[in-house]
Amino acid sequence: MRYASTPALVQAPERGNLTDHVEFNGLNFPTEVAISVETPGLWTDMTCEEFRNRVRAVAKGLIAQGLAPGERIAIFSRTRSEWTIADYAIWYAGGITVPIYETSSAEQVKWIMQDSHVVATFFEATRTLYPFNEIASYVPHMTKQFIFSDGALDALTEFGKDITDASLDERRAIAQPQDVATIIYTSGTTGQPKGCMMTHSNLMAECDNLIAGIPDVFARREASTLLFLPLAHVFGRLIQLAMIRARVTIGHTPNPGTLLKDLHSFKPTFLLAVPRVFEKVYNSAQSKAHDASRLKGIIFDAAANTAIAYSQSLDDSGPSKLLAAKHSLFDTLVYSKLREAMGGRVTHAISGGASLGSRLGHFYRGLGLTVLEGYGLTETSAGSTLNVPGAIKIGSVGKPVFGTEVSIADDGEILLRGHHIFKGYWNNETATSEVLSADGWFHSGDVGRLDDDGYLFITGRKKELLVTSAGKNVAPNVLEDRLRSAPIISQCVVVGDARPYISALVTLDQEALPAILKAHDIPDAPLAQLIENPEIKALVQQAINTANEAVSNSEAIKKFLILPIDLTIDNGYLTPKLSIKRHLINQDFATEINSLYK
Repeated sequence: MRYASTPALVQAPERGNLTDHVEFNGLNFPTEVAISVETPGLWTDMTCEEFRNRVRAVAKGLIAQGLAPGERIAIFSRTRSEWTIADYAIWYAGGITVPIYETSSAEQVKWIMQDSHVVATFFEATRTLYPFNEIASYVPHMTKQFIFSDGALDALTEFGKDITDASLDERRAIAQPQDVATIIYTSGTTGQPKGCMMTHSNLMAECDNLIAGIPDVFARREASTLLFLPLAHVFGRLIQLAMIRARVTIGHTPNPGTLLKDLHSFKPTFLLAVPRVFEKVYNSAQSKAHDASRLKGIIFDAAANTAIAYSQSLDDSGPSKLLAAKHSLFDTLVYSKLREAMGGRVTHAISGGASLGSRLGHFYRGLGLTVLEGYGLTETSAGSTLNVPGAIKIGSVGKPVFGTEVSIADDGEILLRGHHIFKGYWNNETATSEVLSADGWFHSGDVGRLDDDGYLFITGRKKELLVTSAGKNVAPNVLEDRLRSAPIISQCVVVGDARPYISALVTLDQEALPAILKAHDIPDAPLAQLIENPEIKALVQQAINTANEAVSNSEAIKKFLILPIDLTIDNGYLTPKLSIKRHLINQDFATEINSLYK
């Protein structure tokens, strides 16, 4: 199949903007909960009416500060409730929100603020001013600073108390559906990030169709989610907007280190995460079981295999009596404890940003958490395809989202069209014309296939396909996704372009290492020594052997090298959405790569 589409359930709006959602909820459902704000040991609910009043008050402060319609205002912060309030306040004041990842370097902040001409910024705390202070002289137009931790929202509320409701409503009504709501800068695995212009219509239509199409998630009684992904990323941002629209309670947690504690106290009904989070949860549970005792390790592994088999049976004739009995036993011993660790109420999760893989998809469904894997880009308002309840094909990224068309070009590139496709790149008509055709098709740069039922499978990146010296095309992400699922491996980069065979650079998961060392009776040692340890190398080789089972012999990894560092956001080798910067790794580790071919 080369083409698939799904009709829209809700048509794109002809008037209004994203602030209408807050107004509608505040006036018609004043006592329902919008967000829940954490104070030490307690979550305090903010009703739709209170949220509306808070947003309006902050917006009045922005108007009083002299901010004009259409001006760009940045938010440079981790995920927190103030982020959501500021986002809507900017739209009420007629502005355009420019998110900046909290991990961004000074050079990245400089580029984004210069390119979009940011005039004001919400900072999380004084520490987030440091990268800005380094480049402040290069952005003289950025004149206003609002610091969340210093009470910026309260200060703006006080500053705007003389702005009338009528003046605010007049300003709020300026933006129309086709006007730009936000400029989201792509992570930039190569070159300078490009600013994607998302309109109010893009985001409103996407939200409305997701809400109508996944009632199991959005219409569930007392539905709630805990946001921990960066709101600077389109995935977390879109879900934020959909939650506000659907009156699903939102909690925010900025610190991944407290995620399990916050999940336990907040008790969400669904999650959204990137595959690496699901991998870490699985690997951590497996390591803890094996670390506790040999028996518990055996029980966990048997439970995991049973969960996978049980889920696979659901796609066929259903579980046998024996499998159902084993599944029930392990539900008491293992699965219920894992669900309780996630708060006890989670039934669904939305996964995006990379491939989850069928093994993890079946594992989580088998333990009672249905992962809805999808696919999209910043340019497509996040979701373009999605597995939805009742129509799930694990291993795929689902069918076209409601109101979306998917086409596969002759060279395998995935083309997308619909109400969610962005307006173009800010200040970059050349780049826009390269990806947006005159008839509205967006050229994703990803390679994939549609099966006979219209489900999309991602097979690689068009520009990242490796071509060996023998002329064999190899999609590196197939191997990389499998390798990252191994507990011992943190990150990996498959190499071999114009080389005689495929190789890999891998890094060790330093959080999992202590348990792995203990389980295999390997003496602890500095990382530089461990990467040369024959037993460690043997464990990595086992993971590579498993990954190689997914490809042909000519595509398989023949050699590997363990790097003495991890690849992280902080050291610049991962983007904020955890994509590897392949070009930079190839450049900085050229000597190591060459050593694999001597």
